Amino acid sequence: MSDPEIRRAAPDDIPAIVAMLADDPLGAQRESPDDLTPYTAAFQRLASDPNQHLMVAVRDGRVVGTLQLTIVPGLSRRGALRSVIEGVRVHRDERGSGLGTRFIEWAVDESRRQGCQLVQLTSDASRTDAHRFYERLGFTASHLGFKLQL
Repeated sequence: MSDPEIRRAAPDDIPAIVAMLADDPLGAQRESPDDLTPYTAAFQRLASDPNQHLMVAVRDGRVVGTLQLTIVPGLSRRGALRSVIEGVRVHRDERGSGLGTRFIEWAVDESRRQGCQLVQLTSDASRTDAHRFYERLGFTASHLGFKLQL
């Protein structure tokens, strides 16, 4: 098995990304892989924003992982930059291969390179396996998150 390449997502990657987003019980309820129109528009917004890094992992020519890294400027923490990791998915065939660890390590390294002082992420309360994974990588469950559907 070859090492995966981590690169910026391209428009041709959208179907594979959406398929991974939809490939779990939560994503199956909120994603629509049959209509890529809203995803294409979102991709264009992301691609035009220098603080957005929609990434894919590619192994042997196939997209096998995705994540979004957002760089967020702010005033708190003495004007520190922070990054937010979200939309992390690893193709079901790749789970347990170490790809997730390599992907998150890439995001942390890129956050450092961008000058961030903090990396944060959220994970749905039901994703207990993911929580253990992130804790194993050094993340701590230090905050309680809230969402408001609009």
